[in-house]
Amino acid sequence: MADIPYRFERTRDCASLHQEFDGIDAGAETGTRVSVAGRLMLRRVQGKLAFGTLQDSSGRVQLFAGAAWTAEFEEFGKLSLGDWIGASGEVVKTKRGELSIKVDEWVLLAQARRQFPDKWHGLADVDTRYRQRYVDLWVTDESRRTLQLRSRIISGLRRWLEDRGFVEVETPVFHPLAGGATAKPFTTHHNALDIDLYLRIATELYLKRLVVGGFEKVFEIGRTFRNEGLSPRHNPEFTMIEVYEAYADYTDMMTLTESVVADLARDLLGTTRLSYGGRDLDLTPPWRRATLLELVEEHAGVRVDIDMPIDDLRVVAKEHGVDVQPEWGPGKLVLELYEKTTESELWGPVFVMDYPQEVSPLARPHRSRPGWVERFEPIVAGRELGNAFSELTDPDIQRQMFEAQAAAKAAGDEEAMAVDEDYLRALEYGLPPTAGLGIGIDRLVMLFADAHHIRDVLLFPTLRPEQ
Repeated sequence: MADIPYRFERTRDCASLHQEFDGIDAGAETGTRVSVAGRLMLRRVQGKLAFGTLQDSSGRVQLFAGAAWTAEFEEFGKLSLGDWIGASGEVVKTKRGELSIKVDEWVLLAQARRQFPDKWHGLADVDTRYRQRYVDLWVTDESRRTLQLRSRIISGLRRWLEDRGFVEVETPVFHPLAGGATAKPFTTHHNALDIDLYLRIATELYLKRLVVGGFEKVFEIGRTFRNEGLSPRHNPEFTMIEVYEAYADYTDMMTLTESVVADLARDLLGTTRLSYGGRDLDLTPPWRRATLLELVEEHAGVRVDIDMPIDDLRVVAKEHGVDVQPEWGPGKLVLELYEKTTESELWGPVFVMDYPQEVSPLARPHRSRPGWVERFEPIVAGRELGNAFSELTDPDIQRQMFEAQAAAKAAGDEEAMAVDEDYLRALEYGLPPTAGLGIGIDRLVMLFADAHHIRDVLLFPTLRPEQ
């Protein structure tokens, strides 16, 4: 193997070459000499001539080599697909109209010791695509576009919020208590302190501590971890953005949600009218607002409420395919009925408003509907995109909700919360009226990219170990 240089002076990328020189005539010579670098993705030798396709992160350009002008021409013709090379020469356009570098010098930058897939056939095995993303990104244009779109979405979210006065922060990944959501956490142990810690299942409780501390408009984009199964919508580690605003309520968060999603769609896709799974979807605000009970009646054809006798609720739930558990209260039964019959049928976008207090331990009681809270979920294309509410600010009610969660945990519910005394202490210092929102960034990318499995929008999804 030839000596590999420690660096290579690249003067242009493929995209800039096309931008400047695509307009020249077939057969033209520019007199401009450039140096490019990337992977060799296609190669063919025709006697004293050789052609290759060089690909970098910005695009592709043809390499045009000849025995009469290219140094080490024979070795160039023996390069393997996937080899990294640097090449220098004049920018020309072949008689067939292909923009090319007429290579006079080249150097091997890295050898592909494993057989690289043919650019035009790609990786046929989906599992291999996920495991070997470092190959997939070269040979699957859709993967590269989707994962570049993901980066732009995160940048766009950050910029949108900062333009409106929100401050980005970072809160702990290790939590002494698993809180802020109902989910089973991952557990680890800190040797020096000899304590168990939990990978965060949400950033919520720390962000609301910051509102208590005077951060009136705050957000965090970060990895969250839940010890749950794999599905087209679930990965044990995923990315969330959580946003909190003092002096606001859940109606303000509805406006923020529809505005940021629509603005991102316009900026990144050029339109708010998308197609998802072959079906039209219009993200133009305002989105529909409807209560959970209204939507259950529309889609399940049944009128229920948390005030119904619980035995009647159980009968209705069972009739609609819900696997009813004896410990469920009326609020849980209503929620399960909604999720079984209605959520996946909502193409939306729609804000599903007002949830039972029983299943919403961190949300503020509804101002006019006892037993309910001011909470909404934005549903788009039959999937929950996020969760938001007017935040519970009363430390006494919060303690009651925590204690109910703790009782459920003691009874065997691995997803229930514990009593967080420090968070209660923070509330006792005073949390002003506040609204909060969490959006799953992976699901937002799925929506914008028309992707139907969460693995398609994660660079390195969690997979079963290879055999």
